[in-house]
Amino acid sequence: MDYIVFAMTILITGANGAVSREVIRELAGKAPLRALVRDKSQATDLDGVEYVVGDLDQPDTLGPAFAGIRTVWLLNAMGPMAPSQSMNAVWAAKQAGVEHIVRMSAIGAAFDAPTRNGRLHALSDVELQNSGIPWTILRPSHFMQNLFGSVGGGELNGLIGESKVGFVDIRDIAAVAAEILQRPEPHAGKIYTLTGPESLSLHEVAEEFGRTLDRPVRYVSDSAEEALARFLAYGIDRWMSEVLAEYRVAYGSGWGDFANDHVASVVGRPPRSLAEFARDHRDHLARD
Repeated sequence: MDYIVFAMTILITGANGAVSREVIRELAGKAPLRALVRDKSQATDLDGVEYVVGDLDQPDTLGPAFAGIRTVWLLNAMGPMAPSQSMNAVWAAKQAGVEHIVRMSAIGAAFDAPTRNGRLHALSDVELQNSGIPWTILRPSHFMQNLFGSVGGGELNGLIGESKVGFVDIRDIAAVAAEILQRPEPHAGKIYTLTGPESLSLHEVAEEFGRTLDRPVRYVSDSAEEALARFLAYGIDRWMSEVLAEYRVAYGSGWGDFANDHVASVVGRPPRSLAEFARDHRDHLARD
């Protein structure tokens, strides 16, 4: 019996991040979980979750976290060192005999992607695909949760200009990840681009938020240059600010203007709509 539980353990990397925390919530109580964190004091304490300290930047810290793991949720932070972090995790998984990796990549990840983040993710996707470990890759669209903090003084800011995007709720990303991590075999070798049920403009988002909050909300579009200046003024480092400005150019060109059925094909239900998201997070939006 001990062997069965041990062999079925799922490892969640990036466990203090927003998406990985939702993956843990989805899986808690359904499967033995181990969560990799750099700082245990920042972890959400959930019954049945074993928190292990390790750092994807330091491969010699990863052995205990990966030992005895069956499937891995691989998420590493956006940044110039992301391919190195992913490489270290894949190598640790290979040494530990991991049976399947579910990797969170980025929408449109490719060697010719219009953002350096997409190009970096392409490197890691290809490495995983050639690792010899069965894999599934998730490439989610723009998160609905990225809209938190953007509604202030009745104005909505965003990164898509006058175009549209198939915004996806982080909770749906987590639901897809949890399903695959528990039953990976049908999803081996597949790439899912996760979107919400429809592609929306930020004018439509502002209208929906206004209905939910019962007050006017107006979308104010800015250029990539204005967005870059805004991010730098917020104290975001230059590399990250420049990447976000690259997304403003890409999304503004219609790059993310699509929706599909990938969430439903995995979890058997439609993804959450923006209206559902707004209702569920009304208090949060009201504080913005």
